[in-house]
Amino acid sequence: MDFLVSKHRDKDAAKNFFRKALRATHNQQPRVITTDKYAATEVAINEMIYSGIVSVKATIRKIRYLNNIIEQDHRFIKRKVKPMLGFGSFKSAEKTICEIEIMHMIRKGQVEGIQYALSEVEFFNKIMGISA
Repeated sequence: MDFLVSKHRDKDAAKNFFRKALRATHNQQPRVITTDKYAATEVAINEMIYSGIVSVKATIRKIRYLNNIIEQDHRFIKRKVKPMLGFGSFKSAEKTICEIEIMHMIRKGQVEGIQYALSEVEFFNKIMGISA
């Protein structure tokens, strides 16, 4: 599962998320897309099906509570961010949330090829665009 930090939760943000998810090498065309009944997400998916980005054969399930697995994963980030009492800017929020998400992905074993601490640092720097 991928993540995307955006200023607004709207149709454009949903399209950007799906494009990012479909571009990833470990993903393929979805067979089923489960959403939380948010109207903007449904419109974005339908537009992407119409434009040929998402397969016409993809089934769209609009069942609010099937998204709970994903929402439970966000609990980790919310627990880290809440004591910070907000961010000064969107840029600082985006960087911080991305860093927390990357470390969480490493901890859950979702990143291949990381066997020791130095490779974690190298992966982190690569994702964040930091040169050594």
